[in-house]
Amino acid sequence: MVRSWYELPEYLKLRRVNGLRLSPDGTRLVAPVSGLAPDATSFRSALWEIDVRTESEGGRAPRRLTRSTRGESVADFLPDGSVLFTTGRQDPEAKPEDKPKSALWLLPAEGGEARQVASRPGGVGAFTVARDSGLVAFASDVLPDSEDADSDAEARKAREEAGVTAILHEALPVRSWDSDIGPDHPRYFVADPPADDDARLGEPRDLTPGAGLALLGSGPALTPDGATLVTGWSVPTERGATREDVVAIDTATGDRTTLAGDPDHEFGGPLVSPDGRSVLLQRGFQGDYDGEPRDHTLWLVDLATGEGRDLLAGHELWPRDYAFAADSSAVFMAADQNGRRPVFRIDLADGSLTRITGDHGAYSALNPSPDGRHVFALRDAWDAPPAPVRLDAATADGEPVHLRTPGSDLTMPGTLTEIEATADDGTRIRSWLVLPEEASADSPAPLMLWVHGGPYMSFNGWSWRWNPWLLAARGYAVLLPDPALSTGYGQDMLRRAWGQWGPRTHADVMAITDAAEAREDVDAGRTAMMGGSFGGYMANWIAGHTDRFRAIVSHASLWALHGFSAVTDYPPVWEREFGTPLARPERYELNSPHLSADRIRTPMLVIHGDKDYRVPISEGLRLWRDLLLHEVDAKFLYFPDENHWILSPGNARIWYETIFAFLDHHVHGKEWARPELL
Repeated sequence: MVRSWYELPEYLKLRRVNGLRLSPDGTRLVAPVSGLAPDATSFRSALWEIDVRTESEGGRAPRRLTRSTRGESVADFLPDGSVLFTTGRQDPEAKPEDKPKSALWLLPAEGGEARQVASRPGGVGAFTVARDSGLVAFASDVLPDSEDADSDAEARKAREEAGVTAILHEALPVRSWDSDIGPDHPRYFVADPPADDDARLGEPRDLTPGAGLALLGSGPALTPDGATLVTGWSVPTERGATREDVVAIDTATGDRTTLAGDPDHEFGGPLVSPDGRSVLLQRGFQGDYDGEPRDHTLWLVDLATGEGRDLLAGHELWPRDYAFAADSSAVFMAADQNGRRPVFRIDLADGSLTRITGDHGAYSALNPSPDGRHVFALRDAWDAPPAPVRLDAATADGEPVHLRTPGSDLTMPGTLTEIEATADDGTRIRSWLVLPEEASADSPAPLMLWVHGGPYMSFNGWSWRWNPWLLAARGYAVLLPDPALSTGYGQDMLRRAWGQWGPRTHADVMAITDAAEAREDVDAGRTAMMGGSFGGYMANWIAGHTDRFRAIVSHASLWALHGFSAVTDYPPVWEREFGTPLARPERYELNSPHLSADRIRTPMLVIHGDKDYRVPISEGLRLWRDLLLHEVDAKFLYFPDENHWILSPGNARIWYETIFAFLDHHVHGKEWARPELL
């Protein structure tokens, strides 16, 4: 019997395309593709080659380029077409290590065996290649006071032999998402490309000695000739906060100059133009307590003069990905818009903006071709996982040409549609609605409301972690709304709930839920709700402000904002919108879900990972305890070794199975059945 992909064991086996990189000559694409490891306890990534032609044009089927027990990722090309990538595999030419660090490896353009070309005691992280010269810049973590690789290795060995794991902090941040910061910090190194077919990179040169915490932000970019490295640079400000500037570093001398810096904005994601004259940045305004909410735009800087200009002036778009045209005359950008993430072309001479995709896809990993005709990208949508496509660079509202994918080409167990509602303040609220195949007026489907995280994001594309089709296959309709604070609808959508997350977003979500429940193919008497991160915050808020739902699932959620503000991984960002509880308690009193704990009557499933530093486990523990104190019918699914997301295959399966069992019990009235492995 053939099992459907949306059954959990088969779902976890699906291959997933995680990136895309075009070769310098424009003839082939390389993508990291992850899949289930042989022992089924982890996911493993490998590099695949994808033809830029379709099958009807004579394009070859995708072929796998790398195999190892540790997996490979983060690919880029040298000028000769050789592929550089990072991996933690053991180097057969070196002394065996107990735990090999991530290193830089090279796969020759003509094929053959990959070889290690650069390593450091602290491993190799982000890297980039100068298009013309082949100079390689890479990040590596270095312990304080280490002057070279040997002293760094000795210091690491001394800590290990002494049994020391302690970290002394003198500034924020201490943690980030699921990682501890320190005791080592990143520096950038540059090295010449291999001199011959058997050589490693040239001797790495430390460009940023004494950088400290400055390089914790965005990754590096090189000018085509390799003369200048451009990178984010964190600058300390007041009260433990930092600001992200962008600097240019001379790769010959290490001299550093600030390319973009502004007390009111942060800059990141540098990208150098193919002609080496300009740098494209993302400029972000983190918001002001008494003023405007967050805002993002694209900022173009002249590398020689430092003069910059806003490429999206007059447009309220939220850019997510961007790339220069090969001749540097235009910029291609993917940006949230109306529940989609289309690709736009910005002509730099006159500033004109043209949308070049006309479908409902969400695009990423933009790779303009050298001849200027095409943009290669990954396309996904709520009804399609990420897969490579080819876009016409000049056509407005064009359709993607689908290439042969090493990922998973799937048929959905239902249909995708859109619905809208009008909020109490007259604002249009739109949503995707996933419907199971059997939903009809004669057989209406129970409804599951999902609220997205962020909160500054949009429900516009495929999710491997939260996949609505697994619920649709079990008969649920899934509502995926973009309420207040969602991007892609202009700044007014953010202003509406700036500093008032709970009341405003709740009203929007209830309005769109009303619209969904009014449909004949939806059963309004059997409705549940779930959300993660900000969506988990809204799950908690909703639980304390309505009894309309039969069950609520709260994942990685904010509960008591007064305590959360000090323990999240980087509180200064939070304080731009909410202030501190002592100095400005009013927004905490307005927005904290825990203040309504005594009103919760809805059964709740609380889920949290102990390694979650964005929303620390203290939030989940306090929520769980408060529910018990108020005698709410609740369960707590705890993952000791997971973070903000549940990533390992076994735990991901348990996550879904527990949610399914909880919903079966409370929505369908079935007897509670504990998942087998819990």
